[in-house]
Amino acid sequence: MTQSPTISLNNGVEIPQLGFGVFQIDPEDTVAAVGKALDVGYRHIDTAAMYGNEKEVGQAIHDSGLARDDVFVTSKLNNDAHGYDEALAAFDASLERLGLDHVDLYLIHWPQPGNDRYVDTWRAFEKIYADGRAKSIGVSNFEPNHLHRLIAETDVVPAVNQVEVHPTFTQDELRAVHSDLGIVTEAWSPLGQADDLDNDTVKRVARSRDKTTAQVVLRWHLQRGDVVFPKSVTPERIEANFDVFDFELSSTDMADIDAMDEGNRMGPHPDQMNT
Repeated sequence: MTQSPTISLNNGVEIPQLGFGVFQIDPEDTVAAVGKALDVGYRHIDTAAMYGNEKEVGQAIHDSGLARDDVFVTSKLNNDAHGYDEALAAFDASLERLGLDHVDLYLIHWPQPGNDRYVDTWRAFEKIYADGRAKSIGVSNFEPNHLHRLIAETDVVPAVNQVEVHPTFTQDELRAVHSDLGIVTEAWSPLGQADDLDNDTVKRVARSRDKTTAQVVLRWHLQRGDVVFPKSVTPERIEANFDVFDFELSSTDMADIDAMDEGNRMGPHPDQMNT
C-alpha cells in the first residue's frame, strides 16, 4: 500500500504529509468516509470540536482495526473554550468524544485576538503537552504577530500553524515566517473550495500529466512542503486524492501555479474572527 511521506515537526514527531479532513462532513457520513480513507491508506485524520464529528472519527478509527499508533489524529479547541481552565476541560471532552487517551496534535482553532485569551489558552496546551496527552501542540489561523507574541510569552513553539492556503492564496509571506520559526505549514481549503481547479494553468498541467486538476493541486502542496488534508465523502475522490505519489510537477509547473496567487482569501480574516 502506498504511504504518505512524513514531515518531522519541531519536537521530532513525524506527521503524515497527506491527511484526510472532515470539515463539513455530516456526522452520519463521517464513519464511512473516514473508514474509506483509512482503507485507502490515509493515516492522518484532521477533525475539530467545531466540526461536530469527533465521536464518529473515533468510531471509524476503532472500527478500522488499525493500531492506535498507526493513525495520526488532530483535533482543535472550539472558540468558546479559550482560557486556561476552559481549554483543559474542552480537551478532556474532545478526548472522551474521540474515545482516545491522547491525540497526536491539538490546535487552537482561531486566535480570537479581540478576546485576548490565546496566551492563557496556550499555557493550558503546554500542560496537555507536558502530560503526554497531546504528542504535539499547535495553532490554526494565526497571523505573524499572534505567533511572535505567543512565542515571546510562553515556552513551547507551536509545531504547526494550519491556515488557508491554495494556488490563488499562496500565503508565501506567512510560510516564510513559519520557516524562520520552525513551524510547519498546514493548508486548509487546499483546492480553493474547488474554484482554483477551474484555472487554465491547473487544467493545462493536469492534461500534461494525465491527472485530475485536484491531484495536480495536491501535488503542488506536497512539493511545497506543506501538510494537506483534502476532504470528500465520495469514495472515488477519496481514492483519487491519495493517488498523488506516482508523479512530480516540474519546476516550471510549480512556478506557473505559484503565479496564480492573487491574495484570494476565501475564509474570514483571523483578526475578524472573535466568536
